[in-house]
Amino acid sequence: VTTFWYPTWLAYPAGLIRESRLVDAPAHGLSPETTVRIAGDFDFIVIFTSTPGFGNDLRFAQMLKEHRPAARIAFVGPHVTVLPEESLNASEAIDFVARREFDYAIAEFAGGKRLEEIEGISYRKNGRIIHNPERPLVEDLDSLPFVVEIFKRDLEYERYTIPFLRHPYVSFYTSRGCPARCTFCLWPQTMSGHRWRTRSTGNVIDEVRRTVELFPLAREIFFDDDTFTWNKGRVLEICRKLKSLKVAWSCNSRVNTDLETIRLMKEAGCRLLVVGFESGDPHVLKNIKKGATVEQSLAFMKDCRKAGMEVHGDFQIGHPGESPETIEKTIRFAMQLDPNTIQVSVSHPYPGTEFFNYLQDNGYIVSNVMTDSGGYQLPNIKYPGLTPEEIVRSVADFYGRFYFRPRIILRIVKKALFIRNERKRLYNEAREFFKFRARNREYLKTLKLKN
Repeated sequence: VTTFWYPTWLAYPAGLIRESRLVDAPAHGLSPETTVRIAGDFDFIVIFTSTPGFGNDLRFAQMLKEHRPAARIAFVGPHVTVLPEESLNASEAIDFVARREFDYAIAEFAGGKRLEEIEGISYRKNGRIIHNPERPLVEDLDSLPFVVEIFKRDLEYERYTIPFLRHPYVSFYTSRGCPARCTFCLWPQTMSGHRWRTRSTGNVIDEVRRTVELFPLAREIFFDDDTFTWNKGRVLEICRKLKSLKVAWSCNSRVNTDLETIRLMKEAGCRLLVVGFESGDPHVLKNIKKGATVEQSLAFMKDCRKAGMEVHGDFQIGHPGESPETIEKTIRFAMQLDPNTIQVSVSHPYPGTEFFNYLQDNGYIVSNVMTDSGGYQLPNIKYPGLTPEEIVRSVADFYGRFYFRPRIILRIVKKALFIRNERKRLYNEAREFFKFRARNREYLKTLKLKN
């Protein structure tokens, strides 16, 4: 089943601008032509872009300009934040770029402010590109609108599916920024910074209540903060207020969350923690500045089992120091941890991250292509002693060895038999897994033919 996250970043300025409309074309199966027709009713269009998708988004912006030349188009997101000048030089279709947290910059332009007066944007003037001063990060997060109002107004929430979350789900942020220093993590290094800013717990609970009112059939709320569990006191305060609401929820967590907190989260309705374990090799963890050890991860999983908390584990292959030996160590580590579900990703270097700079400085980036036409990850790095082919093969091997264990197969079958709502999801996951393996085999064949 195709994974779709909510376009939460765009929902904030949409909520600040009267008569706006949020369009998420991929999730709603809208063609570029249909999306252009929808955009034809608006004078100002904002496109959230990424490094893998920038080329497609640029072509779409050019289509918009051809259809409605007078429309003003702004690009936002990590890629244009880090590379504003290169992005503007790529096409005249982009009128300006709003860097970093763009909520109020976009709202100010829509409200009539001139480009020269708006902090945090880059634009053309008299043949030159002007970079206005940086806009301070948003401090008063309670002043931002509830994104669930925009989701209800503009989106079909049943279309949003994440394999490890119950369907349908609704997600939003309770904080911005992340104090952790992981070298590969895109958001704190490009968009929201390392300084952690939070919404008041009362404001968070109000949006939870509003979510329940607007989406009574939603089966789960996901707090999509980079690190929801960073401050124990805040977590416990939210849990105390959530307990009486009796809603199911999940969140991201680090492995330093203690047993007391995990138990209280469970009592307050938390079903699942999403945890970035990344690697089972201590040296790789040190190289990426993960701020966590193998021993901490093992103790954390032991505590989660004691509390009856489900865990979805994220792992990556391709970080500095990676080798066939460290990959094998990580696969064995994942099986020892034994989270309920896993995701194995190819480590991708995004401009603006410390990881990207390291790879670029050492000549390890061999391609700018990160995904194939179907959105499947492709490796674009090559280390001494570790080829792109080995990375691709290792991802498939990782999944196979983790899931094709008798005990895990039995666990999945029991879940499908006794939890009716899980059957379709599990079937779709299995189908997607075998499709992924087939794509992997085709990619490896293509590499052999080239060589």
